[in-house]
Amino acid sequence: MSQSQSKARTEARDAVRRRIRRKVQGVAERPRLSVFKSGKHIYAQVIDDSTGRTVAQASSLDAELKKAGKVSANRLTATGVGKLVAQRAKARGIARVVFDRGGYIYHGKVKALADAAREGGLEF
Repeated sequence: MSQSQSKARTEARDAVRRRIRRKVQGVAERPRLSVFKSGKHIYAQVIDDSTGRTVAQASSLDAELKKAGKVSANRLTATGVGKLVAQRAKARGIARVVFDRGGYIYHGKVKALADAAREGGLEF
């Protein structure tokens, strides 16, 4: 893939991300669960957009997941990140969130993270 194709793909995903963010806003009663994927890692954070603060977060870089041997960007790791972010959100008293897929297709790693967060007790 050439650099111009990569740039076009990034710009297209950013446009989708902006469209989603117009509709999906996190508030104190129901914060936003945001997902970001890089080539090597996956990140999830629960954000209260009214104050601009991150309430809970988890990523494939967390020590808890590294101990379990889950450190690459695959569906197994995404499942671990989803469970971990749900556990941390529940510890802060958050049970309901809105899901922000970050411009990614709801498939594979993103779906695995969302399903694991639901299993962990988050409702969205």
